[in-house]
Amino acid sequence: MLLTRFSALAVAIITMIVSGYYLPHVWAIPMFIVAAALTFVGLYDLTQPVHSVRRNYPIIGHLRWFFEEIRPEIRQYMIEGDQDKTPFSRSQRSLVYARAKDEVSDRAFGTLLDVYENGYEFIAHSVRSAPPTDPAKFRLRIGGESCTQPYSSSILNISAISFGSLSANAIRALNKGAALGGFAHDTGEGSISPYHREAGGDLIWEIGSGYFGCRTADGNFDPIQFEKQARNAQVKMIEVKLSQGAKPGHGGILPAEKVTPEISQTRGVPTGEDCISPARHRAFSTPLEFTHFLSELRRLSGGKPVGFKLCVGQPWEFMGIVKAMRESGVLPDFIVVDGAEGGTGASPAEFIDHLGMPLREGLLFVHNTLVGAGLRNRIRVGAAGKIVSAFDIAATLALGADWTNAGRGFMFALGCIQSLTCHTNRCPVGVATQDPLRQRALVVPDKAERVANFHRNTLLALSDMLAAAGLAQPSMIGPHHLVRRVSPTEVRMFSQLHTFLEDGDLLRKRPEQDFYSAAWSLARADSFSIGQ
Repeated sequence: MLLTRFSALAVAIITMIVSGYYLPHVWAIPMFIVAAALTFVGLYDLTQPVHSVRRNYPIIGHLRWFFEEIRPEIRQYMIEGDQDKTPFSRSQRSLVYARAKDEVSDRAFGTLLDVYENGYEFIAHSVRSAPPTDPAKFRLRIGGESCTQPYSSSILNISAISFGSLSANAIRALNKGAALGGFAHDTGEGSISPYHREAGGDLIWEIGSGYFGCRTADGNFDPIQFEKQARNAQVKMIEVKLSQGAKPGHGGILPAEKVTPEISQTRGVPTGEDCISPARHRAFSTPLEFTHFLSELRRLSGGKPVGFKLCVGQPWEFMGIVKAMRESGVLPDFIVVDGAEGGTGASPAEFIDHLGMPLREGLLFVHNTLVGAGLRNRIRVGAAGKIVSAFDIAATLALGADWTNAGRGFMFALGCIQSLTCHTNRCPVGVATQDPLRQRALVVPDKAERVANFHRNTLLALSDMLAAAGLAQPSMIGPHHLVRRVSPTEVRMFSQLHTFLEDGDLLRKRPEQDFYSAAWSLARADSFSIGQ
């Protein structure tokens, strides 16, 4: 064991002595230099106090860090199965790559999924299939009674990812792809950069707690700056971010060294200082104040659709907002539900794994609450959380959404290889980095075409799925079309698995032990706290 542990150091010392004896022969010079360097490393390993492995295994102990460094790549390319979701499976990524490249995505020889495994899901088809509908018609009008500039939206749009998280070239390619495909691009809370504007694609401007792009010097909301940006013709909708799936209830810090002049100008923050996203908004502190804030944003924007995004947490807080809507008469034009499984950047491990409500539960809750409060037919609902395929879209619509957003799906279309290095500024394909040399790898015209291709081909696949189910439009799909295996011998429709409220149910007396009624009784329009 002693020989094994110190053999590399012994060989290095012996090689250094022998090659040193033959100096200055040409072959001995490089051998001596290498052996001397390894000997120095080995002797240092023996004496350094930090790493136990290196003290016991000088020189060869360094291999541990080498293999740790390449472990994700080895796993992804040599060990990972086609259906291993980490967080997206190879099968899912391959589907996006094929559609983005406009290649055939058909597969042969049957499904690789175990259709008898608990949790397997499928869409029930019809013996009276319908003719496929042109996916260009898969659009919906977003804008309520108080909206004077409604937006005709695609049912698949680019989810919120900020400039800063993504590179300039990635933003350029996404927005140009949106312009080519006729769908919307959510800016994320990092505001509207010059790269969002170059191609002129439709924008959904997300306003976060930092009010980037519309903030005063002390970080409060600035209505003058907001109005100036919001009335730009490229901005189609305004979205207030209450929370996000990746780290709900958590603020953020962009370190001073990453606040470049470009980001400083885009976000309206000083260069060379930490850029803080608070965990909560300053512009409002109660549900009623929030609805009035939304009304003010709609006025300042010139009547454009205004809504909000959240990852559902404590149910009475969202219900408090709904009660405030009814009390104030101010309704958002839309609500976007973000799932806890979402996230394109870095977050604390506990937040990623154990905080926030997953998309389906959150979507069902929001849909049911609006139905129960008699408001669902006046508010559009979008949903985001691991949307990469036509089935993902169909399943999300079946559970109550009017449209879907995808973040990582469009990142795959840009060429993302799921290296899981988004937070390191060392993205190998130039998507999630501010390094100008790395983002040079992302060629904007080519990737923009792939973004548009992915959108078009995914909606073509959705059209075929709906036709097989006998449906002409996405709005026709419901929970009775979506089926899940719940045991080796039983499958159930989602309409049987979940509670679905009737219109106005929450306004009528219901049993207190019912989850929705119990949470509704706790909700307050004048406070986010629990009612007494």
